[in-house]
Amino acid sequence: MFTNLIARLRAASESRELIDNLATRQREAQGDLAMVRAQLADLSERSLLLQGRAASRALPRGQRVRDLSEVEFRVFSQWGEYGIIEWLAEHVPVPVERFIEFGVETFREANCRFLMQNRNWKGLVFDGSAANIAALATERAFWMHDLTAKSAFITAENIDGLIRDAGFAGPLGILSIDVDGNDFWIWESITSVEPAIVICEYNPIFGDTRAVTVPYDPEFRRFDAHYSGLYFGASIAALKHLGARKGYTFVGTNANGINAFFVKDSLAGPLLQLIETPKAFPSRHRDSRDRHGRLSFTAGLARLALIRDMSVVDVESGHSLSLSEIEQPYSHTWLRGMA
Repeated sequence: MFTNLIARLRAASESRELIDNLATRQREAQGDLAMVRAQLADLSERSLLLQGRAASRALPRGQRVRDLSEVEFRVFSQWGEYGIIEWLAEHVPVPVERFIEFGVETFREANCRFLMQNRNWKGLVFDGSAANIAALATERAFWMHDLTAKSAFITAENIDGLIRDAGFAGPLGILSIDVDGNDFWIWESITSVEPAIVICEYNPIFGDTRAVTVPYDPEFRRFDAHYSGLYFGASIAALKHLGARKGYTFVGTNANGINAFFVKDSLAGPLLQLIETPKAFPSRHRDSRDRHGRLSFTAGLARLALIRDMSVVDVESGHSLSLSEIEQPYSHTWLRGMA
């Protein structure tokens, strides 16, 4: 009996040792896998940067282009903003090589990331999610460049204070605004910086004939305002109106109808000689959601129909109206572009 007990105890001991060995090997394998993933991500980013730099060198310099879509390319950005930004940085005499960008999430697809990595510009970025900013702080690009990252929900009331507190007040190279909501009101409120170039997201679903924006609400959140996610921001006409008031010349948008580009009036003259048509593009993207938060892929004029009863403010008159009250929100040119 004692012999059998000793044998069972010995077997159990060997099993525990085997289990411990397997657990150790699993941890080692997980560590090796994480290292491989990090190396692959690093190689992928290096490859993208090399391709972006090659694309940057291929941009027309000092040559006339039809519109900004001709200089688009993407590296990390969602659309073709990187090419436009590179082309503008090459042709606009910016006072300082510094940028500010809001609504960057983890900065992976932000407008100014390639500008920082390719031209080594200094930057200040904001996002409403502390987790996003924490993730950004773990990236190698964060310590390799002079990037200040802050977690803050941007409002018209707090933005100037946030900029001053971060030490970025004064002359600026680029200001990029993308908060999916109060973009018009936030740009209107900013007085702490004097950017040479302004990039601001517009809502192409609002059309191009009326200068309208969502009413100001410091707590505005895109999907809380309307389940589709299509009710946010301002029309391109509203941003043109605001830009003119603040001393900025509209120079065009990207071809996907997302971001509008403006240059300070005093710097825009020579640049306009290189752009045949400062064109604003409509959009064809289909990122609407249904009531359960799932992509619904609503397209064309049906996107506006989803939010037709939502209220907007005419920024020229100050009057409120519903989107359904705008008789002809789209020009014939935009309707053709959406077809």
